[in-house]
Amino acid sequence: MSSKKVINFGAGPGKLPEEVMLEVQREFVEYGDSGISVVEMSHRSQEYEAINNSAQRLIRELLDIPDTYSVMFMQGGGTGLFCAVAMNLMSRSGKADYIVTGSWSAKAAKEAAKYGSVNLVLPKTDSYVDVPPQSSWNLDPEASYVYYCDNETVHGLEFPDIPDTKGVPLVADMSSNILTRPFDITKFGVVFAGAQKNIGPSGTVLVIVRRDLLGSPLPVTPLVWDFSVMTKDNSLHNTPPTFGVFVMLRVFEWIKRQGGVQEMAARSAKKSSLIYNAIQQSAGFYLCPVKPRARSRVNIPFRIAAGAELEAKFLSEAKKRNMIQLKGHRLVGGIRASLYNAVTVEEAQTLADFMKEFQKANS
Repeated sequence: MSSKKVINFGAGPGKLPEEVMLEVQREFVEYGDSGISVVEMSHRSQEYEAINNSAQRLIRELLDIPDTYSVMFMQGGGTGLFCAVAMNLMSRSGKADYIVTGSWSAKAAKEAAKYGSVNLVLPKTDSYVDVPPQSSWNLDPEASYVYYCDNETVHGLEFPDIPDTKGVPLVADMSSNILTRPFDITKFGVVFAGAQKNIGPSGTVLVIVRRDLLGSPLPVTPLVWDFSVMTKDNSLHNTPPTFGVFVMLRVFEWIKRQGGVQEMAARSAKKSSLIYNAIQQSAGFYLCPVKPRARSRVNIPFRIAAGAELEAKFLSEAKKRNMIQLKGHRLVGGIRASLYNAVTVEEAQTLADFMKEFQKANS
């Protein structure tokens, strides 16, 4: 096995805590005293039921989720939930509001339009650099729900506040910033998060649904995406991603040991400040296109003013220093640092120091 230590700034699948990885490695061949690996275990067994229930219990504790909400571990990724949300909620009025502030919310709106009428709350744009004030939004009071992406990984844009939807159920894709800051779940109808940023390996989606929204899916809804069915069967209607849920449980335990979501939020603020300060203090050498009020704490895109050639040199030299996956998304180019919970403050400091050294050497 390679002993090379790298700092993984990838946007997803992202870095997992090393402590958790080592725990999972030790337990992979034999879970507890079961005599088998968790990947061989029946999802109907008492051992797996305990894993499933423990993971649900811990995420309820970490996010302070009351019993009026169902917690599910589903499949299909965030893209699958784009469909599932519409299928489960659109029947209320046949209409839905979508606040499009980046590529992921745009894709979600496109999927939802297959199942009902989608109202784009904001004017269409190719430039996602801000969250316009709510006074400029065109909300429909008859909408079945209002949908938004709390953090856009591609464009590095994060909502500074929870939207006020005047009683219309609010749906949030929190795939990339779940568990990085506290939030009031009771302001939402649905929150979902693909696991591969802050929770665990890809293939599992955490879904939290207010129970009064269950029970009215569109007739075309597959059973595996029917929130009512998955709630009734405790996420065990079909074979779940058992290994993914097992790793999620270990991540939830790790977050609790570290001090919970409050501590993750404090670390997130420190990490993002290090990188944004390096950009701000560069006298224009580095540029961040996103307006300050909407800048993401977990996905920071930036450019080098001198152009793509110097950006390529930056990425090459960063890789030589074992800092990997810093290339910006193909849609926007440039550089992007993803600072999920498993990325340490010290690792963010290493990147900030390198940014300053690179600027000094290439100004």
